[in-house]
Amino acid sequence: MVLKYSKTTLNKLEQIFKESDYIIRYEKGQFKSGYCLIYDKKIIIINKFFDVKGRIENMLDILQQVNVTNNVLSDRSKEFLSVIEKGYLQESKLVA
Repeated sequence: MVLKYSKTTLNKLEQIFKESDYIIRYEKGQFKSGYCLIYDKKIIIINKFFDVKGRIENMLDILQQVNVTNNVLSDRSKEFLSVIEKGYLQESKLVA
């Protein structure tokens, strides 16, 4: 499955994190991976100089690391998350 790197996809990913009580911030920083994840406070900081594709790829990487509970997500977010899990996340597990 190929995920479209568009502003709509980015907004859907941001919504999943928002509904899971994560705060997403775009800031300047020297992150080796392009992002910083503060688990205790549920804060995600992504390099603000990334384009849409870079932001989406970072959020997909973070999505693999955090625990997103389906019962707090809206129906639209659950549906989008299942599409991601079936496609992108399974492909990356096969590669790793």
